[in-house]
Amino acid sequence: MRKELTEYGYVTAIHSLLSMAPKVAAGTRKEYEKLLSRMPHFRDLIDSMLGLGDPGVLFLQGFAHYAEMVMDAHKNGKKLAFTTFCQSPVIFHAMDVVPVVLEVMTVAGTLIRKSAIGEFMDVCIEAGFSETSCSSQRGSLGAFIAGLADKPDFVCINTPGICDTNANSFAFSAAHFGIPFYQLNYPPTLTDERSRAYHRDDFKNMIAFLEKETGNRLDVDKLRSLMLEMRRQDEMICEIQDLQRLIPNPVPGIYNLFIYALRFTLGGLPECTELLTAMLKKAKENAKAGLSGLTGGVEKKRCLFVYIDHYAANLPLFNFLDKHGITHLGGILDRFYQDEAFYSHGQGYRLETADLDQMIDSLAMQNSRLPMVKQIRGPYDSPEMWLEEVTRLAKELSADFTIYSGTPGCRNTWGMVKLLASDLEKSGYPTHIIASDAFDDRVESWEATAHRLAEFFELRNIVPPVAV
Repeated sequence: MRKELTEYGYVTAIHSLLSMAPKVAAGTRKEYEKLLSRMPHFRDLIDSMLGLGDPGVLFLQGFAHYAEMVMDAHKNGKKLAFTTFCQSPVIFHAMDVVPVVLEVMTVAGTLIRKSAIGEFMDVCIEAGFSETSCSSQRGSLGAFIAGLADKPDFVCINTPGICDTNANSFAFSAAHFGIPFYQLNYPPTLTDERSRAYHRDDFKNMIAFLEKETGNRLDVDKLRSLMLEMRRQDEMICEIQDLQRLIPNPVPGIYNLFIYALRFTLGGLPECTELLTAMLKKAKENAKAGLSGLTGGVEKKRCLFVYIDHYAANLPLFNFLDKHGITHLGGILDRFYQDEAFYSHGQGYRLETADLDQMIDSLAMQNSRLPMVKQIRGPYDSPEMWLEEVTRLAKELSADFTIYSGTPGCRNTWGMVKLLASDLEKSGYPTHIIASDAFDDRVESWEATAHRLAEFFELRNIVPPVAV
C-alpha cells in the first residue's frame, strides 16, 4: 500500500470531507468554484449534493455525524462493533454501541481517494483473506487491518446463510483481531410461529452477548424510543417510495442511496428522521408541480435496479442516468418490507413496542426482511424470492428496463443472474448486466461501464446515448 494512504486515518478522512462539504457553498459563486477545483475526484458529487438543497446538505451532515461516531467511539467510552448492512442498527444504538457497517464504510472510502480503495482491499489479501470474497467488506476492512482506524471490540452480525462471503468476511475479521463474534441465524421460512420463536430466542441470546461485551444492561425504554423513531422513519420511507409510482417519478434517484445509507447506520436516530422529512417534502413538491426528480426535469425512461448501485469515485452513475433522462427507481438495498410498503403484500413487518418480547419479535422480523436477506436466501424463482419481487416491482413502478450491478464476489447473485435476466426479458423488460465490481474500479473502469450502458441504451432503443 502506498505510504501516502497512511498519512490520514481512514474514518478521519471521511469525516473531514463530509463535514466540510456543506460549508463549501457558504461563500460567493467564485469562491464556491475555486473550492470545487480543489476536490477534483469528488467535485461532481459535492456539486450535485449541494444542488439538491436541504436533502443533500442533511445527508452530508448526517453521514459526517456517523463518521464522527465511529471515529470518537472509544474516546466517548463506547464500544465499536463490526456489523453488516443486513443487521438493523437500532439494537446497537440502544446499547451505546457504535456499529461499523463495513459495506457502507467501503462506499464512503471510494469517495475520499480515487482508486485507493483497491489498495485497502489488497491489505486483506496480504493478511490472509480470500481475494474472491465480496469487495464490499474488504475495502474498509483493509483500512482497519492497516491500523488506520480504531480496532473494533467485537463482531455482531445478522447473516443467516444467505451470503457466504459476507459471513466469511466477518468471521475472518473476528479471527484476525482476536475479538468475540456473534451471528444471528433464522429458519428458511418468515411468517410461521416456529420461525418467530426461533428468531425471538436467537435475538435474546444476541442481547445477552451485547450485555456481556459492553457491561451494560439493555435499557428497554431507550430501545422503545429508538424503535418509535424508526417507525416514523419507516412511514416516511414508504411514502417516498409510493411517490415513485407516479409518472413522472418526482423522487431524485440519489434519494434511494440516501435512504439506505442512513438507514443502515443511523436508523432510529434523529439525523435520519430529519433527512427523510426534507426528502419527503421535496418529493411532494415535485409531485404537486408534476415534475420529475431529474435535474433536467424530463423523464424519458424508468429503470429498476435488481441488485445494488455502482459506487465508482464521485458516484457518477446517478449523473449518468440523469443526463440520459432516466429515472432511477431504486434497487434491492432500499426495500425493507415494512407493512405499509406498497410491495409487501402481506410479507411485511411492523415495529411493536408494548413490551420487550414484542420489540424483539419486531426487530427479528425486520432483520429477516432486510435487503438481500429476504430476496436471495433461496432459489431465485421460488415464491416471494428475487424473480417474483423484481417482476412485481417493475410492473408496479412502471419500469421500462432493469439493470444488474454487483460484485464478482457475490456468488448468490452471479449463480442465477443470467437466468433472472432471461426471465425478465421474456416478461418484456430489457435487462443489462454490468460486468464490473461496484466497489473496485480495477475490475472495470467506470468509463468502460458507462460505454457499455450507453451501447445498451442505443441497441435496445431505450434512449439515444449522450456525451457524459
